[in-house]
This record gives sequence, C-alpha cells and structure tokens, in this order.
Amino acid sequence: MSALPTLLHGLIDYAGLFPPAKLPMTDAVRNHADYLRGPHAGALGRFIVPLARLTEFEAAHARLAPAAQAGWQLSALAGDDPAADATVIRDFNSRHPSARIVSLETKAATPADVARLIAPFPSDFEIWVEVPGNSDAPAFIAALKATRGATGARPLGAKIRTGGVTASAFPAPADVARFMLACREAGVPFKTTAGLHHPLRGEFALTYEPGSPRGVMFGFLNVFLAAALVHTGGSEADAGALLGEMDAAAFAVSADVITWRGRRFTTAQLAATRQNFARSFGSCSFTEPIEGLQALRWL
Repeated sequence: MSALPTLLHGLIDYAGLFPPAKLPMTDAVRNHADYLRGPHAGALGRFIVPLARLTEFEAAHARLAPAAQAGWQLSALAGDDPAADATVIRDFNSRHPSARIVSLETKAATPADVARLIAPFPSDFEIWVEVPGNSDAPAFIAALKATRGATGARPLGAKIRTGGVTASAFPAPADVARFMLACREAGVPFKTTAGLHHPLRGEFALTYEPGSPRGVMFGFLNVFLAAALVHTGGSEADAGALLGEMDAAAFAVSADVITWRGRRFTTAQLAATRQNFARSFGSCSFTEPIEGLQALRWL
C-alpha cells in the first residue's frame, strides 16, 4: 500500500447522525452500507451511533439487503451509566455478528473520573475518552496513562474535538499540538472528532444551511501528518506550524512519501502512526473528505 492509502486506511469514522448533517437513522445507515461497497471503502472506518439509539439502528440495519448487512464495525457513544452501557454492548454484540460494537466513546468530567468510566468493561474492549483541548488536557492524559497500565496493553485512548458548528468550537493549532505531544509522552493514542471535512486547513462554511457563517477549519491531512511528525519525534512548534498550514503548495503526495515543506513522511512512518498513535476522525460526511482529495488531484 502506498503513502496516501496508508494514511487514509480506515481513517474516517462515519458520523452522519450528528451535526451539521444530522441525518435520519435510515439515511445514515444506507449511506454507510453504500460506502462499505464503494470505490473508497478503504478509507471508511466505523459507524458512530449513540447507545441510546441502538434500537433505531437495529431496525434500519435489518432493512438492508442481506449482503449489505455484513462487515459493519460500530463505535458507540456512551450513556450516563457505564455498568448499564457494558450490559447493552454485550447483549447487542451477542445478537449481531455482522454489525458489532468494537469501541466506546465517552467523556470524563475530571481526570479522576476516567477509571470509573471504564471499570465495567472487559480489559480488551477499546474505549476512547474525550478530553478538553486546552491546558487541562495533560492531567486527563496522565489519568489515561495510569489506567492503561504500565505496559499500555489496555486499548484506551484520548479523544479531542477539532471543531463544531461555531467558530468558537475550534481549538487553536497550538492547543492541538500540545495535546499530541502530551499523548506521545504518555504513550496514549488518540482520535479526533468534528470539523475535519476538508483535507487542508482553510476557511469554509460551518454548516450546510444557506448563509451559514464561515470559519477557519482544520484539515484532516494537517492533523494526521502533524500526528506523524509528533510520532517520529517532531517538536510542538513544528506540529503547530503544520496544523496551521493553509498552502496546498506546501504539500506533495507521491507513491511512497507525503512531504510538507521538505519534511518527508514515508509509508512505513504513516503506517506506524496510524496503528500506534493517531487512530481516526469522526465526520458527519464521508464524501466531502474524499471529494476534497480529488479536487487537489491527490486521489
């Protein structure tokens, strides 16, 4: 697999149920089924669904053709009771061999809350804990490190918001760079959510509504190449600069290497980053990220 497909593999967790798309369950499920069998299926990750809407999901999934029901991986958004959530997930997975919940996404109010949130789940179950994208993040990441254990064997990571439907929902590049450095130092992997519809940083409409306000949004290539930079020993300052890069001419994509201002990211480095450090991003659109790469002629 060459450099860009390696970076993209399973990168986009489809969150069509969430703003700004906010699709009905039937439409989001049908879209995911189409993407699973489409030409860019390699970039598709998990279907994100709240545990509170699993009954809706089951009904929509059951209406698909039998062949379209297979091969689904779900990431579930937690409810208010971790013990009840663990039971719901176990019961759901026992009924659905073709559409399994493989991870949980939850949110800790304080660093001390991390251990309580994951306690009811098996030690091999993957959990992502949303942490604030500000100066409080290191304390949460330290709690994740402690809960992962000395060997880091437990599949537990941090989740950061990289946007939303208002300009104030977007953290500064320096904050995201600081978060990545803290994750690297703690040996904690991460995923991101929101605001990553486009390959490169730029000013875009914040919603799909006519006359939507506009704001500067992160690019998903900026974010995951910055992750590769950090994972290979890069500095916080360089990561912040890459996260803030808006010039497409600063990037070059070839078969075996992606380059940013002379910094080379090989296929092997990108594979290691995705496997061990930067997992995926949630997006309410799967087509926009793909179309953005096509517009740049990188895909």
